[in-house]
Amino acid sequence: METITSRIRIIKGDITKIQADAIVNAANTSLLGGGGVDGAIHRAGGTEILEACRKIVARQGGCKVGEAVITSAGKLDAKFVIHTVGPVWNNGNNNEDEKLANCYSNSMKLAAENGCHSIAFPGISTGIYKFPKDRAAGIAIKTIYDFLKTHDLPGQVILVCFDDESLRVLNEPSNTYNTH
Repeated sequence: METITSRIRIIKGDITKIQADAIVNAANTSLLGGGGVDGAIHRAGGTEILEACRKIVARQGGCKVGEAVITSAGKLDAKFVIHTVGPVWNNGNNNEDEKLANCYSNSMKLAAENGCHSIAFPGISTGIYKFPKDRAAGIAIKTIYDFLKTHDLPGQVILVCFDDESLRVLNEPSNTYNTH
């Protein structure tokens, strides 16, 4: 019998090179590319992703913090890119924890609705948005774990760490869930 924790993998790598049905992009509200993960995904995926994002912007004006939208993956080794906008850290004074949890749960929901068997996440909001990595890791693991308790899809969740510090923080015993 497969456990929930066996459905979650934590690796160090380049999210643009991960083979998954969906890759999550830590986007900005404009959806038109930027720096960090967002810029890397747009560069690696090509203009098809940008064009799909422009259509979403024309239709609904972008993407709000905590929400998620889905596009094709262009040249990436994925079917979809799920764009989610994480909160900028404001010392916890602007519901950042809830907004970050919404990024993960809304992305997982979109993946499930689109039949994705696998999804890869970067560390949302932990770069230029300065969300504390240890706090973000706990929110990510808890939100993903809680979603997987009640959903069959996605079957595999990959948390992709860009650096050693993020990998260490995600692997802290306080950020792992025991299924017993």
